[in-house]
Amino acid sequence: MSYRFSAMLHIPGDVRDAIAFYQRAFGATTGWSTSPAEDMVAQLLVQGAEFWVHPAGEAIGNPPPQPGGTAVRLMLIVDDPDAVFDQAVAAGAVVRSPMQNHEYGWRDGSVVDPLGHRWEIGKPL
Repeated sequence: MSYRFSAMLHIPGDVRDAIAFYQRAFGATTGWSTSPAEDMVAQLLVQGAEFWVHPAGEAIGNPPPQPGGTAVRLMLIVDDPDAVFDQAVAAGAVVRSPMQNHEYGWRDGSVVDPLGHRWEIGKPL
């Protein structure tokens, strides 16, 4: 038996807009989805990594990220973090912390996507 971990992002607003952002920011492709609609659910793939997008809604138990905060940080580990970081910013993500080398042996930076999710983009040095 094997297990996989996959994050489910609660998306405020139109899920199709979120998918379009993740395509521009990270080169995401759709693995599986319900029919295209504002409240669709989709599995997104980024170079073999996967995550899901799902409509946010208190009534269905999926609260959206709170303004100025998040309950989770997502780490995207890539070969060229500078290029992916720049691509995400060009697509509309806001820099939270710039790309930099850290004394603990990682190069990473942090962005917040237009939907309020915080992404750490980096690699071990």
